[in-house]
Amino acid sequence: MATVEMVLPAMGESIMEATVLQWLKKEGDPIEQDESILEVATDKVDTEVPASEGGILQKILVQEGDIAQVGKPIAIIGKEGEEDEEVTVPVGEAEASVSQEAQIPVADVGRAGTVPKTQTSRFYSPLVKNIARKEGIPLAELEQIKGTGKEGRVTKKDILNYIESGAKKPDNGHSTTSTISPLPLASVTANEGDEVIPMDRMRKMIAARMLDSQRIAAHVTSFVEVDVTNLVLWRNKVKKAFEQREGEKLTFTPIFVEAIAQALKDYPMVNVSVDSDKIIKRKHINIGMAVALPDGNLIVPVIKDADQLSLLGLAKQVNKLAEKARTSLLSADDLSNGTYTLSNIGSFGNILGTPIIMQPQVAILAIGTITKTPSVVETSSGDAIAIRHKMYLSHSYDHRVVDGALGGLFVKRVADYLEQFDVDRVL
Repeated sequence: MATVEMVLPAMGESIMEATVLQWLKKEGDPIEQDESILEVATDKVDTEVPASEGGILQKILVQEGDIAQVGKPIAIIGKEGEEDEEVTVPVGEAEASVSQEAQIPVADVGRAGTVPKTQTSRFYSPLVKNIARKEGIPLAELEQIKGTGKEGRVTKKDILNYIESGAKKPDNGHSTTSTISPLPLASVTANEGDEVIPMDRMRKMIAARMLDSQRIAAHVTSFVEVDVTNLVLWRNKVKKAFEQREGEKLTFTPIFVEAIAQALKDYPMVNVSVDSDKIIKRKHINIGMAVALPDGNLIVPVIKDADQLSLLGLAKQVNKLAEKARTSLLSADDLSNGTYTLSNIGSFGNILGTPIIMQPQVAILAIGTITKTPSVVETSSGDAIAIRHKMYLSHSYDHRVVDGALGGLFVKRVADYLEQFDVDRVL
């Protein structure tokens, strides 16, 4: 029986590893090519991984709870009826996507310039190194953490438990980046009749990311009121014909995405990320849209190159991603490489909000609910009171790199595009 190594396939740009949640097959089970045989979790999404070959699942190389590296073997598949020689599936692009950092032992996991480079035989995953770097844990301290992974490897759970236990040592002022020491959390006791609900994995992840963003970015929020009467009248006019022709609904979201994409082209310094003391100006305009899931959690699929799509293309992409989100079919690539985020809080009846930036982006826009409002309008015979459709835009941005002028001008430009919407536009 020939044997084939199955590797963890590429799961989207910037994703280098995944945690094995569950093997759907056990050793000795027959499997078919493209049949889902395990579930994995990245820092962005849970997903099933299909078999690269059909045959017998001869050996599982990465156990449940352990971390698998993209492009590295996770299982051995036996091929019936073939010569008994070992065959390795070409890794191709998956292997090429693994950075050198992920393939060699860590030399310096502390903050930049804080710990001299030293050699260690202990392997640390990119995820563990990233957590250590953010928390200011130097290599010498990381070496002392007891690992529960294979061959004593430190897992994500190990380092997070270490941090939460309060065992993390202060950096003694050696860190090059100032940090704010969090106040000790008050002990919370459940009273009689209270229901204690453990956070699921996604809620824990959301909580950690929101706290990280508040610590990393200097949040400022600007607000603009927008008259979207023309936009509302146009959608009311075309939505029925659109649904009959395309078989799907026309929402306001693709129109908002289009306006944001146009404004990002006008103000490209909002479409950036911060890396230490460097600003990375993004070439692509990839707009994430926050989607509420049935379980109450939130996920943000990304519309890639939104500025290159027509309004029809945006409408179809919005509907497709929203449906995939609600049916848990999003891939890791669907959630990767966003450069700006839209949150439609108006769908919950909210008029204003102060959204938290999705790192490593530097800005996010919340869209409020559209309401009918009496307004002063200019007419040929003078000012008059009229009923108009209005809403608020709430633009949160990172004041480290986006000052008040740029942040204010950007959200005003989005408002201008929405107010000037062509009521005669053909979709």
